[in-house]
Amino acid sequence: MITKNLNPSQLEAVLHNNGPLIVFAGAGTGKTKVIVHRIARLLFFDTVPYFILAVTFTNKAAAEIKMRVTNLVPEVKQNVWISTFHSFCTYFLRTEYQKINLNQNFLIYNSYDQKNVIKECLFELNIDENKFKPSTVADKINHAKNNLKTSHVMTIEAKNIGDIFSTTISDIYGLYQKKLSRANALDFGDLVMYTVFMLQEYPMLLEYYQEKYKYVIVDEYQDTNYAQYILIKLISERYKNICVVGDDDQSIYSWRGANISNILNFKNDYPKSKIIKLKQNYRSTPKILSTAYRVIRNNNSRIDKQLWTKNSDDGSVEILKSKNENDEASKIIDFILLNIRHAKYNFSDFAVFYRTNAQSRSFEDAFKRSKVPYIIIGAQKFYDHAEIRDIIAYLKFIHNPKDDIIFKKIVNTPKRGIGKMSIKMLEKIAIDKDISLLEAIPFINNLNKKDVVTSLNFFSQFIKTLLELKDSVCIKEITEKIVAYLGYLKEFKTENTFESQRKIENIKELISAIVDFEKYSSSKLLADYLTHVALMNDTDFIDESNGKVTLMTLHLAKGLEFNSVFICGLEEGLFPIKESILNPEALEEERRLMYVGMTRAKKYLYLCWSAERTIYGKTKRNIPSRFIIESELKNEDSSQYEVGTLVLHPTFGKGKITERIGTGDDLKLIILFENKQEKKILVKIARLKLL
Repeated sequence: MITKNLNPSQLEAVLHNNGPLIVFAGAGTGKTKVIVHRIARLLFFDTVPYFILAVTFTNKAAAEIKMRVTNLVPEVKQNVWISTFHSFCTYFLRTEYQKINLNQNFLIYNSYDQKNVIKECLFELNIDENKFKPSTVADKINHAKNNLKTSHVMTIEAKNIGDIFSTTISDIYGLYQKKLSRANALDFGDLVMYTVFMLQEYPMLLEYYQEKYKYVIVDEYQDTNYAQYILIKLISERYKNICVVGDDDQSIYSWRGANISNILNFKNDYPKSKIIKLKQNYRSTPKILSTAYRVIRNNNSRIDKQLWTKNSDDGSVEILKSKNENDEASKIIDFILLNIRHAKYNFSDFAVFYRTNAQSRSFEDAFKRSKVPYIIIGAQKFYDHAEIRDIIAYLKFIHNPKDDIIFKKIVNTPKRGIGKMSIKMLEKIAIDKDISLLEAIPFINNLNKKDVVTSLNFFSQFIKTLLELKDSVCIKEITEKIVAYLGYLKEFKTENTFESQRKIENIKELISAIVDFEKYSSSKLLADYLTHVALMNDTDFIDESNGKVTLMTLHLAKGLEFNSVFICGLEEGLFPIKESILNPEALEEERRLMYVGMTRAKKYLYLCWSAERTIYGKTKRNIPSRFIIESELKNEDSSQYEVGTLVLHPTFGKGKITERIGTGDDLKLIILFENKQEKKILVKIARLKLL
C-alpha cells in the first residue's frame, strides 16, 4: 500500500491532490519519504510518469529518491524525471540547443575550469590578479548569473552607480562569456540562466514544458536561488501543481545564492497553497531536539515548529570545555576511544564538525598520533587531484579540440619545453587565420626552435590519433592511451613513495569509475561521461559506512546523521563567525548552521569550546559562543557525585563511583559497573543519573 507507515502529517502531504503545497519538514522528519510516496501515489492513480518533474540539489539525493520510487512502483522505472537542477537544465539545453547559439555537445566547466578562464581574462585585460582575485571574480560572476544578470546588465548597473570595481568585474564577465562561447562551454550558472531565458523568450517552448510537467516537486526548497526559483515558477505556472519541501531552519547556503525568502514567501506566491508541517523526528533523542530548539527559536525569520520524537531519551547533550585546540582534539579522541572499547560502537558512528577548514589541522594531527582512522570530507576531492585533472582535461580536449583554454592547459603536460613564447606565436597564427590553436600547429614550423616544433607536432599527432578513435572505441580505451602517453604510471612507480603510490591508485580508480559508467549508464558517449563528472557534488564522495571518524565543516553536514556528534570551536568570533556578529541576517544563518549541526546527532551531542585557540597564526583568549548560552545547558553539581555514590549510565547501566579525577569542568569519575564484568570506566558526570 502506497500510504503505509506514514504518520498523519506525512499522510496529509502525500494525499494532497492538485494545487500548490508547501511542506515544512523539520530535521529528521521523513522529508524524502514524503517526496517518494507522493510521487508513487501520483503514479498509482494513473498519472503519466513523464508528467512529473522532481528536482533536488545533489546526485546522491536524486539517486535515493529514484531508487525508492522504483521500489514502490517497479513498473515506472526511469520514466519519471528525477534529478538535480543542473542535470535537468543540461538535458533541457541539449534538447533545445538549436534555439541558442550553442553546439549540442557543449562542455560544462567546473569551478577549476572557470578560474582558469578568468585568469586568462585578467591577463588579456591587463588586470592585477592581486587586486582582482580569480576566486572573487568567479563569486561575482556566479552571483550575477544566480540573479539572471548578463554581463550587459551588470555593465549598465555598474556604470549607473559609477563603481569602478563593479565596472571592471563586468568587463571581465563580458570577456569570460566570449571565451566560454568560443570553447562551446557553459558553467553551472549558465545552465540555469540560459534555461530560464529560453523559456521566457519562446512562449511555445514554455507552453510545451508546462504541459509536459503537470506536477512539479522541489526538494530542499530553502536552498533555491533566484534563477532556480524563477525556473520552477515558470514551469509550474499553468497548473500550479507545485509541491515544495524544505526547512527554513536549515537554510545555510546564502553565500552561494540560496534565498531563504523563497520558502518563507511561498504563501504570498501561491495564496491558495496548503501548508503542512512535519514535526515528528525519527533521528534524535528528546534532549537533543529540545536543546536545538532553544537555540533556533532565537531567529526571527522562521516558521515556528518544535520537533518531537517517540525515541527514548537515553543519550546526552554535554558542554566540553578545553584549554586549547590541541586539548580539544585530545579530549574528543578520548571520548571516541572510550565508547569504541566499551560500548561496541564503530568509528563511523562519530563525526567532528567545525566552522572553518583551518580548524581541521589540530584534529588531523591528533587523529594521526592516536592512530584513529578518519576521513576528511570537503578537503581535496577525487577529481581535483592533479593527475586526475590532467587526464580529464585530455578527455575534454578530445571531445572539443577547438577549446583553446584546455589546449593551453595540456599542451605542455607532461613538460615538453613548450613555453609562453611558443603559445603566443600559436595564438597570433590562430587569430590571423581564424583557426584553433591545434589547427595552428602546422604553420609554426619555421617560426620556432626545432625541439619545440617537434614537441608540438608529436602532441598534435597524438590528439589526431585519439580523435580518429573517439567514435570507434570505448572511453576506457581512450583514457588508457592518454595515461600511457602521459607516462604517469611509470613515473610514479619509479618515485616509489607513499604519495606516488596514492597517485597510481587514483588513476586506477578513475579507470574503474569509467568502466562503471560505461557499464551502468544508458549512454556510452564521451560527452555524457564528461557531463557526469562535471555535475558531481561534494557529498557524492561521502561514504557513510567507511569505518572511520568523519571530519567536516558544518556546511557539508546537512543530510547526514551520526550516533555521536562533536561541534567544535564554539567560541564568539569563530562560531558564530566574526563577520556575522553585527549583521542580523548573517547571524541568523550562523544560528541555522548550528541547528543543522546539532540535529545531525542521534544520541550524543557535544558542544565544544576552548579557552584559548591558535588559528591563522594568532592565539587568542575566548568566551563561549552565544549558541552554548542559548542552549541553556546546566553544569552538573559535582558535589553530588562522591566516592561510593550509586549511579546509572545510559549505556553501561548501574555502577558505583570508586574515584574522582580532576576538578571543575575537567572532573571525571572512575566507576565500577555491575553489568560490564566489573570493569572500571572513566566517564563524565553529565552522562550519569544518581540512584
